[in-house]
Amino acid sequence: MSASKTTNAGRRTPVFKVSKNIKKPTAAALKGAIQLGIGYAVGNLSSKPDRDVLMQDFSLVESVFLPSAGSSLTPAHHYPDFHLKTYAPLAFRYFRELFGIKPDDYLYSICNEPLIELSNPGASSSWFYLTSDDEFIIKTVQPKEAEFLQKLLPGYYMNLNQNPRTLLPKFYGLYCIQCGGFTVRVVVMNNVLPRAMKMHYKYDLKGSSYKRRASHRERTKSSPTFKDLDFQELHEGLLFDAETYNALMKTLQRDCRVLESFKIMDYSLLLGIHVLDCKLFSRGSRCDSRKGQKVLYSTALESIQGTVKDPEPVANDDTLGGIPAKHKDEKLLIFLGIIDILQSYRFIKKVEHSWKALLHDGDTVSVHRPNFYADRFLKFMGTVVFKRIPHLRGASSKRKKNSFGAVRSASQELPSLQKVKKEEEKKAQSMENLDVSSLSKPADLLPRAVVSFISTDEEHLENSKDRRASSSTIALDDPLPSLTRSQSDTELDVYLV
Repeated sequence: MSASKTTNAGRRTPVFKVSKNIKKPTAAALKGAIQLGIGYAVGNLSSKPDRDVLMQDFSLVESVFLPSAGSSLTPAHHYPDFHLKTYAPLAFRYFRELFGIKPDDYLYSICNEPLIELSNPGASSSWFYLTSDDEFIIKTVQPKEAEFLQKLLPGYYMNLNQNPRTLLPKFYGLYCIQCGGFTVRVVVMNNVLPRAMKMHYKYDLKGSSYKRRASHRERTKSSPTFKDLDFQELHEGLLFDAETYNALMKTLQRDCRVLESFKIMDYSLLLGIHVLDCKLFSRGSRCDSRKGQKVLYSTALESIQGTVKDPEPVANDDTLGGIPAKHKDEKLLIFLGIIDILQSYRFIKKVEHSWKALLHDGDTVSVHRPNFYADRFLKFMGTVVFKRIPHLRGASSKRKKNSFGAVRSASQELPSLQKVKKEEEKKAQSMENLDVSSLSKPADLLPRAVVSFISTDEEHLENSKDRRASSSTIALDDPLPSLTRSQSDTELDVYLV
């Protein structure tokens, strides 16, 4: 069995518990065996013809012995003899082709230069290796996790066919190395946080609050990984424009529903924040070997965007695929991805949740039912971590265009409408000078001057009766009430809009 210890530098170095009669391999020998084994497996697979992936390909395991002296099928090497197992080689070859990874690029990234060992901030005993070009992460997994991943492959295959743009881990290979009495299983994945970009803040977020604070030991590191409670203390939420926020939350919701269908919980969102205008930190040195993006849909920005017309690897730029965001007056680049998805809600996890629920609030612990975990995770991400940029006041003026204040502001912004308004006001004043009230009254209430004029002229008496009848009809059918100045101004302003 393998364990790990932490050196003075804060890194976990693999230590292997083996028999006294067996020589313990070094960390360098382990990395060399991993590189050699992956190189042999990929090279041997290239001789097999391309074909469609069948159901039995997901459960296939190929095994080969690689002695240090070499054989007719294997090359000679300077490491101890070891056995190599390759899980579902044809299925993982399909996954690599789906993400545009060519076999030569895959081998060059993993085998060209020594792997870079990374520290593990989590509670697991896994350790991580990074390729020199920042493209791939090699992580050790437990036997139960490797077994669960292989069972997950058919559903993973279906999900990637439907949506290759996802924040879920992208698996490129699963291997097992047996050397000198110990066994180590490794999985090759995409790298979420590029080493070429300085991460001023790193978070491991689950949406829970129980023991979700970075330890004092973690805080003393040069690049600590904080947790949920730390985020709420250090940040008030990351602001995105409405389109980016909707795309991000839609991707997270889709991924969480996929994990829920597989009964997966206790996963995390790995979040890296680069402050563009931060003067206290300097951007990390770029890797000379990183000429451009090799893997499709591998950047954070690609993972949340929709379909593209030209799905070709884009050239490297200053953002490295980060998502633009804001925090107060700071401009940020966000890198993120869902990690640790190989924890199923099996019996031991149910017991763990029941035990913690007896001591603490059951809804605050990280281990929970998959559906509850997904809902809590999405709620925390959509309300606490990620937020929309608030709209400006002027953005809602169109909705209020029928109000008097909005009409006034609109008329002031348009000089041409002011001229029209003045002309209408002059017309309104001229109308006020007229005796409009006489038109609105019935014919029997006409002014005395008009009545006396009609009574003196007896010849036109019959005509006056007709006129009286017509004028009364106008007064009843089409009344014209007198307008005050304030009412006329208001109605004219509304008309101008």
